[in-house]
Amino acid sequence: MAVQVFAGVCALLALAGAAYYALCIWAALRFLSQRRATGAFAPPVSIMKSLKGVDPHMRAAFRSHCVLDYPEYEVLFGVSDLSDPAVALVHEVQAEFPQAKLRIVHCPQVLGTNGKVSNLAQMLPHAAYEHVLINDSDILVEPDSLRRVMGCFVDANVLVVTTLYRAVAGSSFWSRLEALGISTDFMGGVLVAGELEGGIKFALGATMATTKSVLAGIGGLESLVDVLADDYELGARAAAARYRVDLADVVVETALPDYSWRDFWQHQLRWARNIKDRRTSQYVGLIVTFGLVWGILSALLAPRAWWAWGALVATALLRFAAAVATGDRVLRDPQIMHDLWLIPLRDFVALLVWIASFFDNTIVWRGERFRLRDGKLTPLK
Repeated sequence: MAVQVFAGVCALLALAGAAYYALCIWAALRFLSQRRATGAFAPPVSIMKSLKGVDPHMRAAFRSHCVLDYPEYEVLFGVSDLSDPAVALVHEVQAEFPQAKLRIVHCPQVLGTNGKVSNLAQMLPHAAYEHVLINDSDILVEPDSLRRVMGCFVDANVLVVTTLYRAVAGSSFWSRLEALGISTDFMGGVLVAGELEGGIKFALGATMATTKSVLAGIGGLESLVDVLADDYELGARAAAARYRVDLADVVVETALPDYSWRDFWQHQLRWARNIKDRRTSQYVGLIVTFGLVWGILSALLAPRAWWAWGALVATALLRFAAAVATGDRVLRDPQIMHDLWLIPLRDFVALLVWIASFFDNTIVWRGERFRLRDGKLTPLK
């Protein structure tokens, strides 16, 4: 009887998951239907990148920022150590594109535990223009992406713009599994959040475009130097200050390292515990997003029950349809159709990460352990 009851609970969770997957499909179709033409608004922009070490595909990412179809912009590269290998790469790109406005900014101070934001805070005074765009060092963009992002500012109510992204996996299996999760789960959740919350209330590190005035209005970048998810927090603080955050009709690309199992687990757990810390109630509600797992468990526990198999079939169809809608149609991820068969495994691993995230609030970041509370990091010795 206990097994039957648990199978029933799993079936109900699977059906709740099916409803969530249907919502993902609807949100993806809404995003596709709202594609806007490139706006005529194109103010000068300072693009800021914080560097530390050399990431996969970094050279290609730098080069993509040198051929943007945009009238006036500069790219600033912030480094805490001028002997960092990324500096040599910047010099190589400068030599290849002498017409591009590329500058290296030395950021010698350690303002907090988040080295990226520490650099950005020291770079901002060197930015020549009022409009700034912050993105990660490995972000690869299309030539028209900056024009489309800045075009969102034609609406005077829009003061922060962010974008979706897809991930290029490294050669390891675990890197491939994370890329699959980003395209078929995480980005779908972003789209659903935008629909349910009446717009995006956060930003993604792949692109954060705003102005110096807005940054000053939310306390400046210095207020984020001890925050783990600086991208989320920047957007959340802007939304709380009643600045509108918009999701541009742009998809950029990031590259993932060749994760080992341990690296993959630590990264997933850091990601999960950050979401739990910042959005606790919504994070608990993520239990329904593992609908395919619950459907499989229900069918295994009650193999002769028609309702268990019915829940599994309905959930599986919608889960794969949502993966295609988000990963293939919206993100145009070329690897999705090849990796669909890995979705059940990916979802089982994601459920394990979700469960494990409730047992502690410590994370590992760049080889160091921290305690995470209220979005801020405290080093652990």
